[in-house]
Amino acid sequence: MAREGRGGPSGISIGGSTVSCSHRGPAISLRRRKPDAKADTLPNRSTMVAPIDFLNMHTYFDALVLMYRVTTQLAAKYHRSEDLVTIREHQAAFSRAVGAQDALAMIATNADFHLAIAAAGRNAYFTALFKRLLDEGRRILRLYYQSYEDRLPRRFVEEHDEIIAAIETRDEAGAEQLSREHARQIVLQVQKLMVRGDSLDIRL
Repeated sequence: MAREGRGGPSGISIGGSTVSCSHRGPAISLRRRKPDAKADTLPNRSTMVAPIDFLNMHTYFDALVLMYRVTTQLAAKYHRSEDLVTIREHQAAFSRAVGAQDALAMIATNADFHLAIAAAGRNAYFTALFKRLLDEGRRILRLYYQSYEDRLPRRFVEEHDEIIAAIETRDEAGAEQLSREHARQIVLQVQKLMVRGDSLDIRL
């Protein structure tokens, strides 16, 4: 991926690193982006969106699924009544976005929903990590919704409702299991998009 500048391409992204070619001279600079950076600043002060790190995607998914599980279980244990009000408000917004087939709104409201659950778990460190993972995964989630042509099956909205019910009844084991299955479904769908299960079979 290259960004065009006045003097031609200013950078090419390869495996999470940026090879930057300046029009001022032949020198080539190789610089790795910070783990939490969503945009890189190139040597000529231009910027571009940081690439998806496909080589470490499996570790990202491991961390994401774990945060779904941990934060939802903690919410079942430590939530207060006002937390449920906030969670339900975000769920209603997500449901409207699904009905409108608005992918960008689905991504935003889904993140708000799960971060509200994380906040109800009363662990700011887990919440901060989960927010970072959700922010980094926005482009991945866009691929996920696109795989359904932005017509997300209603059952995924209902899964959110089931998670809320488990949190409300303080069913820690149930909340953890539901969130694990919910997250794994997303991961498996994205993985199917990245790796084709069939192969090209033609006669030469």
